[in-house]
Amino acid sequence: MQTKNVMIVGVGGQGSLLASKLLGRLLLTRGYDIKVSEVHGMSQRGGSVVTYVRFGDKVYSPVIDKGEADFIVAFELLEAARWTEYLRSGGRIVTNLQQINPMPVITGAAEYPAELVEKMTAAGLQVDALDALTLAEEAGSAKAVNIVLMGRLSRYFDFPLDKWMEAIEQSVPAKFLEMNRKAFLLGRGEE
Repeated sequence: MQTKNVMIVGVGGQGSLLASKLLGRLLLTRGYDIKVSEVHGMSQRGGSVVTYVRFGDKVYSPVIDKGEADFIVAFELLEAARWTEYLRSGGRIVTNLQQINPMPVITGAAEYPAELVEKMTAAGLQVDALDALTLAEEAGSAKAVNIVLMGRLSRYFDFPLDKWMEAIEQSVPAKFLEMNRKAFLLGRGEE
């Protein structure tokens, strides 16, 4: 199969590494060659981060270039807008509606851009936007935004639900398993 590319973008501390590990584990069980990049960017809380997940019959590099991403999964709305040039024609953005103010907004040097979903849609992009924070809190923890978004992403992959659940079991501590299962199903729209 042709190599598929998923970018996971957000702000440090939101769990992008766990999301990429979960997706990577799932793809390995499905028999794909897979490359997952390290987190690039400010991994400290508040900095912009990006992780690449590439899979197919044979993958040679973990890096996704501009115009190559099949999916951009964004944990924060401005991060979705920041990375749109990496989306391929016909690709899809799955984004949380949550807004986390970057430093220029915090200091008053800039304003958080308004109507980002509308602007991305008007530019011809396919955007699946949801309030992942509220769904994560409903599941039991605001920290489960990453799993909610993986649940939403799963709607675009033809993999059995039980395989996603196995990947969650392998990726999270047992004491958080039920909460993460619920978060995933809420994101998928099945809870």
